[in-house]
Amino acid sequence: MEKSNWPDWYCPVHRRPLKEKRDVLVCPDGDQFPLRNGIPRFAASSNYADAFGPEGKKYRRTQLDSYTRTTITRDRARRCIGEKLWAKLAEKQVLEAGCGAGRFTEILLAKGSHVISIDITEAVDANQENFPQDATHRIAQADIEQLPFAPQQFDAVFCLGVIQNTPNPEKTIACLYDQVRPGGTLVIDHYTHDLSWYTKSAPLFRLYLRLLSPEESLKRTEQIVHAFLPFHRMARHFRPAQMFLSRLSPVLCYYNAYPDLDDQLQQEWTLLDTHGSLTAWYRHVRTRRQIRRRLEQLGLREIWCEYGGNGVEARGKRPFL
Repeated sequence: MEKSNWPDWYCPVHRRPLKEKRDVLVCPDGDQFPLRNGIPRFAASSNYADAFGPEGKKYRRTQLDSYTRTTITRDRARRCIGEKLWAKLAEKQVLEAGCGAGRFTEILLAKGSHVISIDITEAVDANQENFPQDATHRIAQADIEQLPFAPQQFDAVFCLGVIQNTPNPEKTIACLYDQVRPGGTLVIDHYTHDLSWYTKSAPLFRLYLRLLSPEESLKRTEQIVHAFLPFHRMARHFRPAQMFLSRLSPVLCYYNAYPDLDDQLQQEWTLLDTHGSLTAWYRHVRTRRQIRRRLEQLGLREIWCEYGGNGVEARGKRPFL
């Protein structure tokens, strides 16, 4: 895609087009946004999602289908996107919000989409290392609540595994939908209620770990995983032992969910997801009814909203005027 065909960068504060001058993007009203490693930096260097940056860099390949040699991520993306849009993703302009190291970037690019990947953390550097910017891929460090684009710029806005970790999910969904052009599609998911979460030790570990620096919390999580994961492996075929251990241990593991992953991948996935679970500053939950109601309030049409995956999965379209 030619540079002129990408949506222009806009000042997220003043909503005016930016001009590139050497290593900064300049707003007519005076704001400046640095370019580092070829990536525009619109988000603050310190924010509620800081803990996700180091994990994204250290485990930048862990959940890529090309690394695991599975279709775990592809299957999840396809289910949420829906067969109709999935078949037409080639050359669609897609905003991937909360891209991390590029788990879903890989899938969208492989489908031939022109993707702008944004994340509030420095995991964007890991994304660039995995999938360098080129004619079909751009990357920016940006906050979903202050996106650096004019409204209604994208054929699809895709955001999985993110909204529950933002300060205000309803506002986050509205900001994402603001970027969908008429006839375009919003694709999201969200955690839902899980009573078992409150019967486990994980919330207690989270109270402690989320107060640490990102580097220290990652170190502590690795210690916790190395201590508990061998017991999860031994108990994977014994249901009563699994149930008991899941209450005692804060570790998230996938021996039963993804048995095709070898021991090394099991450990990497456990480290990555356990750290995310125990250090997320926000952990909101919503019912399917609440998500559907929010989409209806915003005016989406052809809404699909179901329980599945990590909670609730949903999509809908912006009507033509």
